[in-house]
Amino acid sequence: MAKAVIIDLCSLRASSWNTAAQESLSKTLEAVGEDDAFHTPFVYLICCRSLQTERKNEDVFHMQLQSFHCPQKGLEVVCAQSTVAALYYIKQKLDEKGISHVQIILPLQGKPSMREFIGQLFTSVYQFEFKDLQVNCGENHLKKSTKLQNELVSLTDQDVEMIQTEIKMYLENLPGLKGELTILKSLLIPDHIFQHGFTTRAGGISYIPSLSSFNLFSSSKRRDPPAVVRENLRRLAIAAGFDQDTYHTVKVNHASDVWVMGKARPDSYDGIVTNQRGVTIAAPGADCIPVLFADPVKKACGAAHSGWQGTLLGVSMAVVNAMVTEYGCDVKDIRVVLGPSVGPCCFTLPQESAKKFHRIDPKCVRRYESSRPYVDIRRATRVFLETGGILPENIQDDSIMDQNQNLTLCTSCYPDKFYSHVRDGENFGTQIGFISIKD
Repeated sequence: MAKAVIIDLCSLRASSWNTAAQESLSKTLEAVGEDDAFHTPFVYLICCRSLQTERKNEDVFHMQLQSFHCPQKGLEVVCAQSTVAALYYIKQKLDEKGISHVQIILPLQGKPSMREFIGQLFTSVYQFEFKDLQVNCGENHLKKSTKLQNELVSLTDQDVEMIQTEIKMYLENLPGLKGELTILKSLLIPDHIFQHGFTTRAGGISYIPSLSSFNLFSSSKRRDPPAVVRENLRRLAIAAGFDQDTYHTVKVNHASDVWVMGKARPDSYDGIVTNQRGVTIAAPGADCIPVLFADPVKKACGAAHSGWQGTLLGVSMAVVNAMVTEYGCDVKDIRVVLGPSVGPCCFTLPQESAKKFHRIDPKCVRRYESSRPYVDIRRATRVFLETGGILPENIQDDSIMDQNQNLTLCTSCYPDKFYSHVRDGENFGTQIGFISIKD
């Protein structure tokens, strides 16, 4: 199993760099090579270019560090303007190689801040082991090291805030990938009352191929950290014109629970409704349907995440019923738009599950006799909505006649536009549908 070793010298001052320090570092590198007789680890030696004094000493320091640089043997010296820049560069290298096991060797005093950086930039996919770096920088080294060993080193709230700000500013300056940020909008939802849209996968900073580039969901099972997702969301908020601080998305449970905003929030819910202005609600999708609801008469809206299980449980009608009950909406006034989602061309289920869709409408299932029939969760959603009183012309899905207005594209069929769990496997990205009532 491949692993990586990061040796952090960012806290080492250029004026402390001497022959003894070089010898200490050489011994550390030798120990790393001997640590695993079967696997040669990838080693990254990181240092930061300070903006302080001692420019001459610093140039000598970095030049001498470069003498250790030997990519052919898996040793790379990374000199960056900041710790976050160095770590983000190394993270990309780890992701390219599929490495999850990382050992970090650094001075004791650097551990608290490094743990905070790691917590912000990485997820539970990665496993980190910390070891002390013993670099002899002078006669007082042993005395100072012993003192540090006996002290409890921790970060203040201000320290944490500074690190978070450093990460935020760094990510904000990264270029967008895969083209311009694109938002798909429906003509069925009145633009003068509601702000809404469905995202695609272009214009964000997520760089991992299956998550690139506008991933809007972070999971402990994936390599895109919350900090990157927050930056993608910030860019969406600017482009769409909503307030990121009043953004709320469903807590997916693949069921039919609905949170009525203003009431107690359930532990999990696949639908949200609100009549509060300036609040943005959203539902994710990466094959599952992000469904948006808008009542221009009562000025209320909703969002639902409708996977195949939620579809069977009637999550879309649960949102409609909540709007009727809570805000006095008339079902005939409610507009419903089904966003990008997996089509019956690409989505299969075991026959036992497909039978349940067949009972809703035989047209929801193709190749019914096969062991894994193709299932149309969009058609099933329309059937439930029409049965519940939503007017057929107030539902927008892939049956729309004007294909230029079709937003319900198959996520699996358009890899350049959308994420897809069916197509990409477990390390998949997520797009969203969002809606809010304008002030």
